[in-house]
Amino acid sequence: MTSTTAKPVDWNALASELAGIEIITEPTQLAKLSLDYYHFSPVLQPKLASKRGDLVVRPTNEAEVLQVAGVCVKYKVPLTVRGAGTGNYGQCVPLNGGVILDTTRMNAIRWIKPGLACVEPGVKLAAFDKQARATGWELRMAPSTYRTATIGGFIAGGSGGIGSITYGQLRDRGNLHAVRVVTMEDEPHVIELRGDDVHKVNHGYGTNGIITELEIPLGPAYAWAEVIVTFDDFMTAARFGQALGDADGLIKKLISIHASPVPSYFAALKSYLPEGKHCALLMIAETCLEPLQDLVREYSGTITYQKSAQEASKGTALFEFTWNHTTLHARSVDPNLTYLQSLFPADKNLSLVEHMYHHFGDEVMMHLEFLRVGGQVAPAALQVVRYTTEERLNEIIHYHEQKGAFIANPHTYILEDGGMKTVNPEQLQFKEMVDPYGLMNPGKMKAWLER
Repeated sequence: MTSTTAKPVDWNALASELAGIEIITEPTQLAKLSLDYYHFSPVLQPKLASKRGDLVVRPTNEAEVLQVAGVCVKYKVPLTVRGAGTGNYGQCVPLNGGVILDTTRMNAIRWIKPGLACVEPGVKLAAFDKQARATGWELRMAPSTYRTATIGGFIAGGSGGIGSITYGQLRDRGNLHAVRVVTMEDEPHVIELRGDDVHKVNHGYGTNGIITELEIPLGPAYAWAEVIVTFDDFMTAARFGQALGDADGLIKKLISIHASPVPSYFAALKSYLPEGKHCALLMIAETCLEPLQDLVREYSGTITYQKSAQEASKGTALFEFTWNHTTLHARSVDPNLTYLQSLFPADKNLSLVEHMYHHFGDEVMMHLEFLRVGGQVAPAALQVVRYTTEERLNEIIHYHEQKGAFIANPHTYILEDGGMKTVNPEQLQFKEMVDPYGLMNPGKMKAWLER
């Protein structure tokens, strides 16, 4: 087997030390398990398309993870952790080959109590919710890849999603209670992080610890109805979204606003989305449907689709057209489209959203997702962009930043560049302690590369 790691590795010897753990070396499977949805970005496509691991391991418990970590340290081989691989910017793509640790067989739900649960990282979000909802509770938030994504992958590579309108983002205090991580020192061991300490590994792309268990808070499980509202004017739709977000008495899980022509990419919803209209895709507690109608009237909207929670549980769910699934649908129609991730200030008047909507027109199609930021409802955007060149894409990003929008750049696999744009000293310090040889998902943490 040819290696992409820095120095020659005796892969047969290494594999023999992992006896008893499932190992995958078949090239097609290896290629599949080396990649994620980075192809959403035309900038990342050429950079990541050829990246492959040398072998995949699928441990079933923490003891096996410790064994894998020990072997990787012994052979000085990079280790990249992955869940379901539904991320979009190469979070789990191995830049330097090595071992890929696939967590999907670590899928035990340890316990579910009122408001709290303990799970292994490979538990699928939808599978977990099915069990939790039977007890009256559910996940606080989930990405649009809810049906396939794992909890560990969401914590390590995600930031927020459906439910963020109520609970904010994963980085907000209280949205992750505890994690157990395996280190990659000469003698790997397990560290439990609780409270604020979880941020040492939360959204760290697996650069500084292999998550083996998580303790996550839950929210009350409501019967979520699905509603589509259409509008003649985009800014009216956006103001409706803000008003619904601000309406404390209305219980909601999703407020997703799409400027025309974005709704035209939603083939399965075509009959509910008249040509040229702008729309809101909503998940609202069934008990709040009546007062919602008054708000819709106030903003001259038209309800074209409404499903009870029971009806919504069958077939395609509305959330699968929101967050980054919007990009997925748009790209299935036109592969030249890409996207941005922006956060507009919670200034309550949407003036910057309006400016960008008119300034860029159809080049940057507006798609808003409302969420809570620091206690206020703010519009985040996953705009659908007509891609021409990387230079033009960077101009669009720069223009947004100049005007005061925050861009979490989805066209980089570097942890800091895609996120807060600053080095996180806490994450770096923790990495220096738990990964002294820099073997965990190398090449992704700027702080480590620039020490």
